[in-house]
Amino acid sequence: MLVVIAVVFGVAALLTLWRIIIGPSILDRAVASDVLLTEVMCMLGAEMAINGHTRSLPVLLIIAAVGVFGSISIARFVARRDNTQS
Repeated sequence: MLVVIAVVFGVAALLTLWRIIIGPSILDRAVASDVLLTEVMCMLGAEMAINGHTRSLPVLLIIAAVGVFGSISIARFVARRDNTQS
């Protein structure tokens, strides 16, 4: 079961990496990076559920915090850039 989940999330991660690489805008890349972090979190959660442990929970919390703070930083950067162009 873990192999099937890993393959599905692996394909999704490759497609997300493609979106991060080709863009076309900073917001597309930001959304794709959030999706990639979510995919990693889902993979870790599935692994914890299948193996019946919670050792990866601190890693999940750190990944979630990085995702939130990264999104806020990008949103502030884009908002500031839009204000200076007007």
